[in-house]
Amino acid sequence: MKNWTVDDVMTKKVVSVPQTASYREVVDLLVGRRISAVPVVDEFQHVTGVVSEADLLRKIEYAGDDEPRLFERRRRRGERAKALAGTAAELMSSPPVVTRAGTPIAAAARAMDAEQVKRLPVVDDRGLLIGIVTRGDLLKVHLRPDEEIRADIVSGVLGKFRAEDVGPVTVAVDDGVVTMAGRVARRSAADLAVRLARQVSGVVRVIDEIEFDFDDSEMLINGGAYGVA
Repeated sequence: MKNWTVDDVMTKKVVSVPQTASYREVVDLLVGRRISAVPVVDEFQHVTGVVSEADLLRKIEYAGDDEPRLFERRRRRGERAKALAGTAAELMSSPPVVTRAGTPIAAAARAMDAEQVKRLPVVDDRGLLIGIVTRGDLLKVHLRPDEEIRADIVSGVLGKFRAEDVGPVTVAVDDGVVTMAGRVARRSAADLAVRLARQVSGVVRVIDEIEFDFDDSEMLINGGAYGVA
């Protein structure tokens, strides 16, 4: 079963700018490429920050009103300072929120939500920029063909159980919605199969129609008692 990572959905030919790029150069790049943000890199291709449309708009938002004020919040003071910025180094949000190559897409989605960002530069083990992943990119996993999803569940989920624990369970997938039906020996095996199926990349929902012979949900069992090899 394939575990999808940011490597599978990221844009590899990523556009970046040096710290010395001018305000106008950054604007021209974002408008010309129809992108909403761009990573800022140093001479070694390490990501030092990200300049977004929001950063650029400070020059418009605070036009003629860029003098710091007494008792102004630190965040607002920083936004006001960007109205006077002339280079990417002065405009960028730093430190950047990045993700490493090989990061599962679920982890990347949680990072975006936690940090309230719309994209993540992807770096390798040396910290060098190798791509960028957006919210839209993460949704690509739900474009997987139903047959691929079904194959992953049959081989990667049901295939891990012992034959005596999981009987003839059928799997059907329609637009990412999985229906699992059949009969197994124990309720714990049925519950685990459904839970693992939900984790398969591209699954929208799992409809559980699996019956069981013995309800062992009240028993104190260890992780190995599920019958997964």
